[in-house]
Amino acid sequence: MLTSLYVRQFAVVEKAEIAFGPGLTVVSGETGAGKSLLVDALMLLAGARADSGMVRAGSDRAELAAEFDLSSLPLAREWLQREDLDEDGACQLRRVLRAEGSSRAWINGRPANARQLGEIAELLVEIHGQHEHQALLSRNHQMALLDAYAGHDALLAQVRDRATQWRELGARVRRLSGGEDRDHRIELLRHEIGELEKWALPAAALADLETSHKRLANAGRLAEGASGVVDLLDGDGEFALRRALGRAQVELGKLATLDERLAPLLELLDNAEIQLGEAVDGLGRYAQDVDLDPDRYAEVDTHIARLHELSRKHRLPVAELHDKLAQMQAELTELEGAGDALDKLDAQRHQLQREYTEAAEQLSHSRADAAIRLGQEVGSLMSELGMAGGVLRIELEPVAGTDPDPLGQERCELLVSANPGQPPRPLRKVASGGELARISLAIEVATLGNDAVGTMVFDEVDSGIGGAVAEVVGQKLRALGMQRQVLCVTHLPQVAAQGHAHLRVSKRSEGDSTYTHIETLDAAGRRDELARMLGGVEITRETRAHAKQMLERGQAVAK
Repeated sequence: MLTSLYVRQFAVVEKAEIAFGPGLTVVSGETGAGKSLLVDALMLLAGARADSGMVRAGSDRAELAAEFDLSSLPLAREWLQREDLDEDGACQLRRVLRAEGSSRAWINGRPANARQLGEIAELLVEIHGQHEHQALLSRNHQMALLDAYAGHDALLAQVRDRATQWRELGARVRRLSGGEDRDHRIELLRHEIGELEKWALPAAALADLETSHKRLANAGRLAEGASGVVDLLDGDGEFALRRALGRAQVELGKLATLDERLAPLLELLDNAEIQLGEAVDGLGRYAQDVDLDPDRYAEVDTHIARLHELSRKHRLPVAELHDKLAQMQAELTELEGAGDALDKLDAQRHQLQREYTEAAEQLSHSRADAAIRLGQEVGSLMSELGMAGGVLRIELEPVAGTDPDPLGQERCELLVSANPGQPPRPLRKVASGGELARISLAIEVATLGNDAVGTMVFDEVDSGIGGAVAEVVGQKLRALGMQRQVLCVTHLPQVAAQGHAHLRVSKRSEGDSTYTHIETLDAAGRRDELARMLGGVEITRETRAHAKQMLERGQAVAK
């Protein structure tokens, strides 16, 4: 549930912070006051494309933030945990738009990309703007609506799983029974496996090879360097370390006879002399034993060069060539034993086809039943929403072909007749914008509870209606608000009277600047706002009385 929305330097809003509660919250205001800015802010927080024109004139950036309570949204909590963005059961979306056109987003204070912003927003808020109901024209969206209403997720998942497995097995069958291509693939695999078997090495052996190559390449330098260090430690020169240490031992020995406290230090020098002697002996042996074998170096260098050639050929790091060998050996074994494998795959495909057909037929029956029920419910609601005699029929059309389809054996089309006596025709061909808005609302009411989104936003879906129909629209929105948090931008008092809470958007001018103010209305403020919506410029005592009566009636319905 949306708990708060903060906007700063956004369009004509200098700064606003709004708290939201459960139920239906209506938003009203004079034309041009900026009622839809709240919806625009939520859409931007949901990942909509940003426009630098949304930054308030004279400002360098606009800032938007929304807080959501996730206590009843387990899917959103799970998503945040998967993305390592969870924060104590809450969710804050924040976005900054800069005047030069760039934008940045955060989720719970951590930087987020557009994909993440869009994915979490889909689990938090569903926006029905003045044009969002156009999604109803998409046949894919229509099928998704029907499946959500039917509630057969497990059955749909089973159909999708069997069809996907059937297609994957088909790809393996085509690869194994590829005729000349298969023979060519086998020949190529044998050649490439031979190369990899000769040169590719497991991780430990590869590390040893690289170490050996480095040592052999620098053998001369290592031998010369070790001998040079021996000269520094134990050479004939006056300043050789071992000679200097011997002189130090003699001098400290004399001093130790005068003060016994120096005895431990003399012992340290004695130990150092022993260790120095061991280092000199070890370095001497190392210098004599360094492998200066040029033939061995050439052999190792050739091996390294071939590994890099194979790395470029297979487009893999040298360390992954040995794993590639195992994969190719497995593929060759499968191709060479194609006869038995094809028989097994064919049997598996037939079994999957049977399981798919059984599940798809059950899905078809479920869809057919749901189509009848949803059509009847929406048709009844259409009549209540000012489309008397309107009919919505959901037609299921078989998919051409017999191959398993992940979406099932049919597609659906919404057919509508907005006028009595007219035959239903595809929704995308006959519905006006106003009709689409009301049909969208009817479907939302009919399918209430079938989605997990906690907040629903309607931006002037009551456009083009009035009178008793407007009151029904308000009642339906209030019914939605009893089970979901609903935010509705409206210009109709009949709708506004049904809200559990009411926000008023107003605009004022100061000099060359224009400001939008958003306030939460108390009972008296709501009455006055309804009176304004009813009476226009001149508000009379009778208008206020009518507004009070309308508000009392609206609040008495389905408390």
